[in-house]
Amino acid sequence: MEIAGYVASILIGISLGLIGGGGSILTVPVLAYLFHIDPIQATSYSLFIVGVTSMVGSVSYFKKGLVNTKTAVVFGIPSILAVFLTRAYLIPSIPDNIISIEKLTITKSVLLMLIFAILMIFASYSMIKKEKIRPETTPQKQKFNYPLIFIEGTIVGTLTGLVGAGGGFLIIPALVLLSKLPMKEAIGTSLVIIAAKSLIGFWGERGESSVNWPFLFLVSAFAIIGIFIGIALSKKINGEKLKPAFGWFVLVMGIYIIVKETLLK
Repeated sequence: MEIAGYVASILIGISLGLIGGGGSILTVPVLAYLFHIDPIQATSYSLFIVGVTSMVGSVSYFKKGLVNTKTAVVFGIPSILAVFLTRAYLIPSIPDNIISIEKLTITKSVLLMLIFAILMIFASYSMIKKEKIRPETTPQKQKFNYPLIFIEGTIVGTLTGLVGAGGGFLIIPALVLLSKLPMKEAIGTSLVIIAAKSLIGFWGERGESSVNWPFLFLVSAFAIIGIFIGIALSKKINGEKLKPAFGWFVLVMGIYIIVKETLLK
């Protein structure tokens, strides 16, 4: 199963490089089901893997001038604070055993996986539906809607802290609609925000659990290799055409996780 896990890590990177997002949503299932890592630790490891991979992926966008630093700071601050506080205080405060209903026991690990599965279903919808946000052909004057950006950033940061996913499917539309960024610039800026909040959230663990650094670096390396493959493929393949198919796959995975964590226990 470990070989399948490393192959899946490459595929996660490929999806990030090819379609610009969505791949990180599969990191926790790969860690939990293929590498058999406890879901709580899997969400922590996912933050590191997603953060490092997004950071590497953002380099090419920086070189092309497709990262809006001001937007990254405005949107990133509430998001970073939320993910840090979630990992440092909210996750440790959740009881190990939450509720028991007949033969079904909802533990802390099961709860996080169920939240993650619901997030996967929402993410799949955003990938399956026809894209309504179109790249801007003419630049618009940037105007920040600070209250909405604060709320969106806080929600995305909290979800990232809970389940370890980057949340690009939420961040990119927000940057386009709330910050008036062109699509390509929104993707580049999103990668920077994801990298910052994921890595800071990872350190929000406060050293309470041991980290298998060799494993973490190895999986991250495979994901990074996948990103470079995805970027190369994106020059020949239209990633937007593959997005709906990937969305259906994410939907099936989300449903599978719900069934596995509730009915198959």
